[in-house]
Amino acid sequence: MSVLDSFIAGLPKAELHVHHVGSASPRIVSELAARHPDSPVPTDPEALADFFTFRDFAHFIEVYLSVVDLIRDAEDVRLLTYEVARDMARQNIRYAELTVTPFSSTRRGIPDAAFVEAIEDARKAAETELGVVLRWCFDIPGEAGLEAAEETTRIACDLKPEGLVSFGLGGPEIGVPRPQFKPYFDRAIAAGLHSVPHAGETTGPQTIWDALVDLRAERIGHGTSAPQDPDLLAHLAERRIPLEVCPTSNLATRAVADLEQHPIKDMVAAGVLVTVNSDDPPMFGTDLNREYGVAARLLELDAAGVAGLAKNAVEASFMDEAGKAALRAEIDAYTAAWRG
Repeated sequence: MSVLDSFIAGLPKAELHVHHVGSASPRIVSELAARHPDSPVPTDPEALADFFTFRDFAHFIEVYLSVVDLIRDAEDVRLLTYEVARDMARQNIRYAELTVTPFSSTRRGIPDAAFVEAIEDARKAAETELGVVLRWCFDIPGEAGLEAAEETTRIACDLKPEGLVSFGLGGPEIGVPRPQFKPYFDRAIAAGLHSVPHAGETTGPQTIWDALVDLRAERIGHGTSAPQDPDLLAHLAERRIPLEVCPTSNLATRAVADLEQHPIKDMVAAGVLVTVNSDDPPMFGTDLNREYGVAARLLELDAAGVAGLAKNAVEASFMDEAGKAALRAEIDAYTAAWRG
């Protein structure tokens, strides 16, 4: 471990783009696969590593959904959620907005109220026992169409759990235009939720514009193609609209061909508020600490620069002002002690 890696490991952090099921560790995936032997997901760790090697984005979605299928009852949901928080605590993640896709579970027979109760129970236990504050982004799986959008919106607006802060849209972008989801985002925003759709991960800048105009996005998930449009970059910088950047994910899903060509450098150079995130960490063989290391190398950052990235995530989060101030102060104190 390098000196900078050691600094990153101890740095208090927030994470804004990380998926619930996509954060299932190999141990938990193996346990769930053993409980549900009809699943194609292997239980052997080496076979699991091969299973998580993706040919392209479409194959990633196929694999991801096979893991989703392992979450079949409320106890599976609660176990997964708490274990994700445990992994976060090991990385000194103090706060995370976890992207949750209720439709994937309710369509498999888990009652919506039981699903919400399970994640809320895990959230409260994680904060008390692990010191990790979890908040939820309820996410429409775009590939499932408007039925999924209606169900996700209904659960978000009718059951609205205490930890719910935002409303998102994930899944494939190709063939899933953003504007069709406008009525659902309008309802979620009217219910007090923030808009944080994925856009521009595997499609061009127009998808990002659609997310901004039609879905009133306050943050953009990925936004990888944004540098292809200088006017868009200028708009994002001027309006202080953050991008949730996930470098290793982009490489694993072939959204970028090479990490050295990752557009994060162009985003930062344009003055865009960039946050660093892990997306689906075990599936991509990474975690948030590693993603900070990747970003530090690509952006040629020292410890102070990495601390600045951590404070970007705090600024872009939906924490209350007192929470933001406390986490900023913790980051500053840690950085000062490290220098000392």
